[in-house]
Amino acid sequence: MADKLTLRRGDRLVLATHNAGKLREFQELLAPFGLDIVSAGELGLPEPDETGTTFVENARIKAHASAKASGLIALADDSGLSIDALGGKPGVYTANWAETPNGRDFAVGMRRVEDALQAAGAVEPGDRKGAFNATLCLAHPDGRDQLYVGKVDGTIVWPPRGERGHGFDPVFMPQGFDITFGEMPAEMKHSWAPGEVGLSHRARAFGLFVNDVLGGAVEH
Repeated sequence: MADKLTLRRGDRLVLATHNAGKLREFQELLAPFGLDIVSAGELGLPEPDETGTTFVENARIKAHASAKASGLIALADDSGLSIDALGGKPGVYTANWAETPNGRDFAVGMRRVEDALQAAGAVEPGDRKGAFNATLCLAHPDGRDQLYVGKVDGTIVWPPRGERGHGFDPVFMPQGFDITFGEMPAEMKHSWAPGEVGLSHRARAFGLFVNDVLGGAVEH
């Protein structure tokens, strides 16, 4: 397609985020591709109101806001934790569950999730299933965009385990593992390589993005 968005080594890409943890993950994932990466926060761009009710809607809002404000191609991520026993909550409002009068505190957010699970009677591992979801949106200043979706299933554990990652990682144990994302080194959590499926929700969406936009080319 003539209007397909692509990136090449040396191109500047705006990461549409003000979240330091998310920025760090994207920098680690994008390191091999030789892009000139700058965040919306570093450019002083305002944070748009995330008024969408789905991950796709919010990813688009953030990507297009950064693309239009910067005049550059922008990549946004909207992600969250959906828990079966809570009817899919917190979902797109995952970060809101960590809001306090002094800003976001994910220790508070994880406690709120656990309290909700206890109130729902979800105390056995089989009752505590959930998934991390991620949607990437690559947007051009002219309004074009492309979407990439990743998901990883797992179990919610308590108490939190590990100090790596960010957000709700310390209470999420991915399916097939006996450690949480909060206990995993970055290379294990991302575990993405050309032709392979990554482990984390973001890495899985990222793999689709790389194959489509960067041609899967890795710097050697």
